[in-house]
Amino acid sequence: MAKGEKGKHSGEEKDRENGVLADATAYPTVEDDEEHGDDLRNPRFPGWFAEYSPLWPGQAHFLKIERVLFEGKSEYQHMMVLESTAYGKVFVLDGALQLTEKDECAYQEMITHLPLCSIPSPQKVLLIGGGDGGILREISRHSSVTQIDICEMDMMLIDVYREFFPEVAVGYDDPRVRLHVMDGGEFLRSAQGGAYDVIIVDAFDPIRPDHDIFGSPFFEMVAKTLREGGVMCIQAESLWFPSLNLPQLIHTFRNIFKGSVNYAWTPVPAFPSGVIGFLLCSTEGPDVDFTRPVNPLDHQNAANFFGVAKEPPKFYNAEIHSASFCLPSFARDCL
Repeated sequence: MAKGEKGKHSGEEKDRENGVLADATAYPTVEDDEEHGDDLRNPRFPGWFAEYSPLWPGQAHFLKIERVLFEGKSEYQHMMVLESTAYGKVFVLDGALQLTEKDECAYQEMITHLPLCSIPSPQKVLLIGGGDGGILREISRHSSVTQIDICEMDMMLIDVYREFFPEVAVGYDDPRVRLHVMDGGEFLRSAQGGAYDVIIVDAFDPIRPDHDIFGSPFFEMVAKTLREGGVMCIQAESLWFPSLNLPQLIHTFRNIFKGSVNYAWTPVPAFPSGVIGFLLCSTEGPDVDFTRPVNPLDHQNAANFFGVAKEPPKFYNAEIHSASFCLPSFARDCL
């Protein structure tokens, strides 16, 4: 079920030299196809990290790396912390870029505040995945919240984030946080029905119609664990990838959650295509209009606005909240 931390794609582990892609004497051309074979599909440059996946064919994302700060393998997954030239420190999980110092704020703040600011006075929040602690940091800004449960399988991942990304992992310092070192699906099976106001899922590849998770009762368990009018937020595929199929996803989630379903998106430069999506769903009960924040962050109350964070939000605000649901014509017209 839920992996210890989100991974944007699966596949064979990439060749590495000290955690960075191995040297290549030359980048193969189309004429070299027969000789180099896989090299054309797996480009390599010395001193650069490259991310590529069959989920977004025909492209690769490169970051110039200054040094490798950490490389190790837990019981579940391979991890690297790299110092990049353009994005600061970077966390890589099983070959997939997970977080950069430069733009983590956009993802963490939006996946948190889009659901929490859409309902009045949320109190109990469940986070599945999100082991870096950044979403916990953002939840801590909401003074109405009384309980924050997080399911994370991999303690080594948490320890690595605490050592190399303390400004992100600071979320664990909130006394309302209760860490459950276990699989998120197992936690949901034993959870009381209607126990949570908000559930944030940050444990899978971006959701798309052919995702493996739809072969399990995971989302039905999420819906059961939410109160009436409760909300879920999960990472969804980029608008620019044909695998998204918004109409099918919205139809599927409406059948499961029985309430509102909306797609939002935000720029995250380090993510393939430069943007990432979110699906927000509410259960049957009080109507939820995700496009209008009814529970804004309190700028006047410093203790509430900061939580355990050292500074105010860098990305999220009420205007960005509403604007994130505005779709470009090519996406809007297919709904």
